Amino acid sequence: MSTHADTHEHDDHGHHHKETFVTKYIFSQDHKMIAKQYLITGTIMGVIGVLMSLMFRMQIAWPEEPNVLFEALLGKWAPDGVMDADIYLALVTIHGTIMVFFVLTAGLSGTFSNLLIPLQIGARDMASGFLNMVSYWLFFLSSVIMVISLFVEAGPAAAGWTIYPPLSALPMAQGGSGMGMTLWLVSMAIFIASSLLGSLNYIVTVINLRTKGMSMTRLPLTIWAFFVTAIIGVVSFPVLLSAALLLIMDRSFGTSFFLSDIFIQGEVLHYQGGSPVLFEHLFWFLGHPEVYIVILPAMGLVSEIMASNSRKPIFGYRAMIMSILAIAFLSTIVWGHHMFVSGMNPFLGSVFTFTTLLIAIPSAVKAFNWITTIWKGNLQMNPAMLFSIGFVSTFITGGLTGIILGDSALDINVHDTYFVVAHFHLVMGISALYGMFAGIYHWFPKMFGRMLNKKLGYIHFWVTAICAYGVFFPMHFIGMAGLPRRYYTNSNFPLFDDLADVNVIITIFALIGGVFQLVYLYNFFASIFTGEKTVQNPWRSTTLEWTAPVKHIHGNWEGEIPHVYRWSYDYSKPGHDEDFVPQNVPLKEGEEELQH
Repeated sequence: MSTHADTHEHDDHGHHHKETFVTKYIFSQDHKMIAKQYLITGTIMGVIGVLMSLMFRMQIAWPEEPNVLFEALLGKWAPDGVMDADIYLALVTIHGTIMVFFVLTAGLSGTFSNLLIPLQIGARDMASGFLNMVSYWLFFLSSVIMVISLFVEAGPAAAGWTIYPPLSALPMAQGGSGMGMTLWLVSMAIFIASSLLGSLNYIVTVINLRTKGMSMTRLPLTIWAFFVTAIIGVVSFPVLLSAALLLIMDRSFGTSFFLSDIFIQGEVLHYQGGSPVLFEHLFWFLGHPEVYIVILPAMGLVSEIMASNSRKPIFGYRAMIMSILAIAFLSTIVWGHHMFVSGMNPFLGSVFTFTTLLIAIPSAVKAFNWITTIWKGNLQMNPAMLFSIGFVSTFITGGLTGIILGDSALDINVHDTYFVVAHFHLVMGISALYGMFAGIYHWFPKMFGRMLNKKLGYIHFWVTAICAYGVFFPMHFIGMAGLPRRYYTNSNFPLFDDLADVNVIITIFALIGGVFQLVYLYNFFASIFTGEKTVQNPWRSTTLEWTAPVKHIHGNWEGEIPHVYRWSYDYSKPGHDEDFVPQNVPLKEGEEELQH
């Protein structure tokens, strides 16, 4: 193995060809630059997604009232500043799509898998730099197509982010079922190709390119999370691709995979024999693992940050690995809990209830282990640590409501109400965003060689945390009162008049929280150029990425790749002068390696 490492090193550093601007910053094959490209593209998409959510929140809070912002941004879709009903559903559709796929999947897997996998396992780069570059540019292309779909004359896709037929399968069903829907499907097909290329690259890199001494049980939990996430992606994303391709055939080639006995204005269409419920099965077979494709990388980042900022070894390292594997397996057999009201056989419903409640066990193991890790630790309360603790908070509060939604008998009462919106935004949306923010605050010095402003980070965390609960906590109650989701206005239903004030409060919190993300954006982009320069290991962490020089070089380390002699979490170990021992420091005579 050492011979292989030596030749690899010679190959990389024997030929220092001059990189041009294009090969360094645009068509780069360096995993660190590709991670930055993913992060900045995901950030831009995030701004679009959040802006949409603020617009439809204002519509729900003050329906039928003229709004200058609507007139400016929506044009013909907001005559005299009043939002058109069709565009409301389109905004909800594209917001969900952008946030789930283009922000959380790319911002977490795309950014941090690329940045950390080679650095933390001791590799020069990904297994295939070229495939890595292709993966990013396919992601960029799919993002561009999704944004272009907003400007189609008949309107963007408007069938909810789950794009259920028949709205998504009949181009004539409504304005948003036409060209906008076609572009949505093309964009997602390209996005899935990007995800699959990236995932295969991550898996091969972790299996084949670990440095000498880096056994699987010495890997940081971040790498375990990215590795298992990539496996889930390879298993489940092709199923969504098949659903999208069959939907395109129904739309354009007259097939009937998802359509049967359709009437439009009294006219009988020629479709027969298909089933829209088949589409639901295909969609949710990806859709539920997708929740964990988003949340598992965040869990890995939070585990790493908590151990580092508690100055303690992570509690229950092997139990954490087992729970990641259990979550990965169980996540692929619970998709039916999204379909309890689809006419599912009650026995099948009870099976999905059982597997859904079972997934709470490995999730609880992780939550208890994080709490035990910070218990009596020497806590460093920097912004990354605060966001990590915020992640555990929202993951637990959001997860508790999942027990209600995972039970087929209880779910029927709150299905498709704001209770569901509150649940998945807390457990997946906000938790994943907190994990992403924690990762950015922690690894920003590694990415850009500078530090983020800590005071602005504190402002960002506290306002975001208060506003996130201010938005999603009251939604549980309006959901239990029966308020349906995705309705353009609730003013036609006297039953919901008492809930109008709660919607106004939710919207005010959303607007304040949305505006304060500008503090983060300013901090991020200003610090790239003017932030305080970092030292090599600013957080005094043990993992290998902090042994690489601050100045980025293609190949990560000058000279020999560091060898690994111990596990990833030797913090506050007796017998050492410092409260951290990097993985590349050999064991002292008589010192035992910890294995938790």
